[in-house]
Amino acid sequence: MSDPSNAAVEGFEHVPETDQHFENALAKARDGHRLTVADGVELLTTGTDREGIDPARKEAVLEAADRRRAEVVGDDVTFVANLNNNVTTACDTGCQFCNFKDRASAFETDAPDDHGGFTKTPADSRRAVEEAVDMGISEVCSVSGLHPAFALDADHRELLDAAENPERVNYRPPAAYTTSPGTYVDQICAMSVDGVHVHSMTPEEAYHARRGTDWSYEEVYRRLRDAGLDSAPGTAAEILVDEVRDVICPAKMDTEEWLDAMEGAMAAGLPVTATIMYGHVENEMHRVMHLQRVRDLQDRTGGITEFVPLSFVHQQTPLYERGLVDGGATDAEDELMIAVSRLFLDNVENVQTSWVKFGDEKSLKTLSCGANDFMGTLLSEEITKRAGGDYGEFRSVADYVDMVTAIGRRPVERSTDYERRRPIDPDDGPHGPRLGPRADGTPLLDARSPARDDAARTTGNTGEADD
Repeated sequence: MSDPSNAAVEGFEHVPETDQHFENALAKARDGHRLTVADGVELLTTGTDREGIDPARKEAVLEAADRRRAEVVGDDVTFVANLNNNVTTACDTGCQFCNFKDRASAFETDAPDDHGGFTKTPADSRRAVEEAVDMGISEVCSVSGLHPAFALDADHRELLDAAENPERVNYRPPAAYTTSPGTYVDQICAMSVDGVHVHSMTPEEAYHARRGTDWSYEEVYRRLRDAGLDSAPGTAAEILVDEVRDVICPAKMDTEEWLDAMEGAMAAGLPVTATIMYGHVENEMHRVMHLQRVRDLQDRTGGITEFVPLSFVHQQTPLYERGLVDGGATDAEDELMIAVSRLFLDNVENVQTSWVKFGDEKSLKTLSCGANDFMGTLLSEEITKRAGGDYGEFRSVADYVDMVTAIGRRPVERSTDYERRRPIDPDDGPHGPRLGPRADGTPLLDARSPARDDAARTTGNTGEADD
């Protein structure tokens, strides 16, 4: 793994400089013309002709994005009733922005059990999802560490067991660890409870699930789809510019590999999401280059259901501890990132905001900056919490109704793929989910089994967010 330094960050080839003018870019955005990278940079910076973010220009960009949002998706604010059920924190990838992971060696049978992480068996996952489906969720989301014992399926396990040099493919057999995660297929099958939508397998996980083989991403995702996978999260994207990835996640797949994996998932018939994780070492040029790569991917495939800007939470991450960053994005940068995402991604209908990243007040503000989706109930959350976030782990349907109606918009429960939508009358309470396979409108926590807390403790179900 390379050793990033401030000099490496300052020496980026791509910098936020353009020959465009802010007023021209804003006019194009208002008129609905497709934006260039230069246009996007001008809007994100509120003009490269001056330092800092100009408040009046910023408000003009936000207004244009909010108008575009209303034209494209109307005034509904959507959310999904979901559970985050991530399988393991064991991961040796060494991403500099992440504090979710634990070294895989800490999970070995002869290691002290003092790392605070977890690995779930397929049976553990089944119990957690069964409980949540009883509570009314319609989606289970799973994004996990790259445990060395993970294999795609039995065929993959056989190939990895026969590898001449297992370390080269980051593999150790399950017997080396206190708890085996099983295979990815085992986990997907376990989480496929009564038709609940399974949203799992990031491009990086798919890369891990084909290591040591010549299988295509389409083949990997087809096997997972046959096991019950319904859609794939486009996380692990971070910034889709390799000079940034070389600093923040040098051991991860590169930009082209990420794009190949996403195309493979869609070729296998799976809808996907796309994300950006910003506010660390990258600059505005990198952010807009990322948006262009997502837009080009959508032009080719049409399978991206939503775009999710993820603001970097810095407090307990290696980037912060090593002095490569001294904070995350500002409020103005967050608002502009959502706004420019809406204006630039003219082929992606839905833009999500995050109450986990922003808290209530700020996330509600971003619903007037171009966002129309308000995440999910989560029931639990771990990734952002481990990085230092402190905005909670759960939102009830009633919370969504109260928050969304407070800003004069209509709350709508949705399915993961946005194909099913249920508008909610705020006067028709109590409020609970209705789109899940066992949902009957009972409020989520009222439907909670007394055994769920015990199951969470025994399975390590402390919850996770998308990236």
